[in-house]
Amino acid sequence: MRIWKQLLLSIVVLFAGLCLWIFVSADAARSLVGMGVPARLVGLIQPAAMDAQKTAQSDSPARNGQGAAQGAGQGQGAGQSGGQGGGQRATLIAVRPVVTATINDRLTAIGSGVAIQSVVVMPQATGTIDEILVRAGQKVTKGEVLARLDDDEQLIERDKAQVALRSAVEKAASYKNLQSVTRLDALDAQIAEEAAKLALSTAQLNLKRREITAPIDGVAGIVPANVGDNVTTQTSIVTLDDRSEILVDFYAPERFITQIETGASFEATSVSRPGQVFKGVIDSVDNRVDAASRTVRIRGRIDNPTDLLRAGMSFQVAMRFAGESYPAVDPLSVQWDAEGAFVWKVADSKAQKVRVSVIQRNPDTVLVQAPLKPDDRIVTEGLQRVREGQPVRIQGEPQRVAEAATR
Repeated sequence: MRIWKQLLLSIVVLFAGLCLWIFVSADAARSLVGMGVPARLVGLIQPAAMDAQKTAQSDSPARNGQGAAQGAGQGQGAGQSGGQGGGQRATLIAVRPVVTATINDRLTAIGSGVAIQSVVVMPQATGTIDEILVRAGQKVTKGEVLARLDDDEQLIERDKAQVALRSAVEKAASYKNLQSVTRLDALDAQIAEEAAKLALSTAQLNLKRREITAPIDGVAGIVPANVGDNVTTQTSIVTLDDRSEILVDFYAPERFITQIETGASFEATSVSRPGQVFKGVIDSVDNRVDAASRTVRIRGRIDNPTDLLRAGMSFQVAMRFAGESYPAVDPLSVQWDAEGAFVWKVADSKAQKVRVSVIQRNPDTVLVQAPLKPDDRIVTEGLQRVREGQPVRIQGEPQRVAEAATR
């Protein structure tokens, strides 16, 4: 920093200190006047210096000292009386009324839709797809054939089983009518007949399994398989969804556990159906709280008779509860001291300190537990000048109201 800037800064600091000394101490002004400083210059900072100069010029030194002592006494008395009057003067403040707010009265969550039944259809045997009888979006019923595998080998096995069964039946019947056949041979023929029947049933079952059927009623999804594909029992042929009802899984904070019960109603909206509200009921509540997120899994059920909803949709779920009501005050009104939080309440045009316990902070209000009633007026501005039992004047109210309260 250059030398002239340092000198200028020093002069400014010294002048500011001199002004502060003159402003705070009445004797400082008289001392400066006595040292020859022009009273007019000192009077710009403290007008009382002008009176001191006039007294010094008109009176004798002794009288001047006596007058100065009397002036100091008068100044002290005036200061005391002014301080007393200022203590009773009403402080200008701004207030806002107490309102009642409710917490834990509404739950909003995002959930995912799931079909009430969903099945991935797979073959029960290996082979080559001969025919596909279902297409995407088609409604099917339980037992309906969706596709067929090649079945030439199974047809042959069934025919062979039928031939073997006829032979066994005839042999058992002939042994039964012949007296020369021993009882043991007749029993063997009867057992052979029963074995042939079982072999035929097995062949028919293997042939039936060449048909891929629907295990439930539902709507078919996209078929990933094609005719001629060689499939196994692990190959997905098609997915079936029963969308007569949609299950919505969502998560709720643990504070709502005691309020959510099976059978309770909720509302759901979907981005795919703007403006439509779907009503449902709670189907089940999980038996534990997730330790990581402190939430519990909830499953709701929505009827879907018109088939508007799909599995996998996202839903915004809303539930309403009775909740708990508390007084709500402006965030600016809450103050703190060594004992905790408090607010200033205006009663009979005077300030009263009320202790509060903060329950919940919101962007525009603070919910507190305190002996406050709706429409109680709470100080929000002028808090630093408010004292216990001090008269106050609310901004915007007529002046005469505050003056009458002070008197």
